[in-house]
Amino acid sequence: MLVLVGSLVVISCVLGGYLLSHGHILALWQPYELMIIGGGSLGAFLSANPPKIVKEALSGMAGLIKGPKYRKQDYVDLLALLYDIFSLMRKSGLLALEPHIEDPQTSSVFAAYPRLIKEHHLIEFITDCLRLIVGGNMNPHELEQLLEVELETHHQEAEAPAAAVMKMADALPGFGIVAAVLGIVTTMSQLGGDTSQIGEHIAGALVGTFLGILLCYGFVGPLAAAMESRVHEDGRAFECVKVALLSSLRGYNPKVSVEFARKTLSAHMRPNFQDFEEHLKGARAGAPA
Repeated sequence: MLVLVGSLVVISCVLGGYLLSHGHILALWQPYELMIIGGGSLGAFLSANPPKIVKEALSGMAGLIKGPKYRKQDYVDLLALLYDIFSLMRKSGLLALEPHIEDPQTSSVFAAYPRLIKEHHLIEFITDCLRLIVGGNMNPHELEQLLEVELETHHQEAEAPAAAVMKMADALPGFGIVAAVLGIVTTMSQLGGDTSQIGEHIAGALVGTFLGILLCYGFVGPLAAAMESRVHEDGRAFECVKVALLSSLRGYNPKVSVEFARKTLSAHMRPNFQDFEEHLKGARAGAPA
């Protein structure tokens, strides 16, 4: 939502300042300049990126309007899920996890959190890590190195759409110059004619440069930065899982392992310890005897 608010502020301040300085708003309406700049940058974006990145970029832009992917209650559920997994490991042993990690959709442990089970990437990350712990006989140091590599790969893939949009933003001033140059070419062809027409063509050419810079720094660039920030925020869920798994593998009890994981979350999304305790008490009270 702040993306829309920020865009409105940009439009209001730029156009408001222009009007207050006795500018004419219709002079900025240059549809052909917009066609050159917008169409050129969009075509370059499509040429430079595979369909997967284009689709994810569009999805990422829409996601900024919907809000964060993971909210505070989702993190409470994630911590509770990890607590349940570690408790099962401690009570019944590692082999008891096998049926749950092989088919999480039918697992009683995972099914208790219907919102999380829809996050396929996160659930797959958890089950893959547990599979390594169960069958890989890995020590914490070896698992930490492996998880670092996997998370780095995941973050790079997740940041690719934002990087592609940022490159498109960087190209917009260049296409603004292209539009301006074409406007000057048109102006030169009018030399010797009506001076008012020449003035209009020069104004149109300058508007092309203006639009390219404004779209870059006022809209598309901030949009790409917001997408990148959202990727970093959503990636905290994976960091949370990594810390919890490593803590459990080092021998800490479930509550301490989950507490280590909780500390990795950002302050505005981190559930406090009391919230988590109340959630666990409620889950125990509602569990069948």
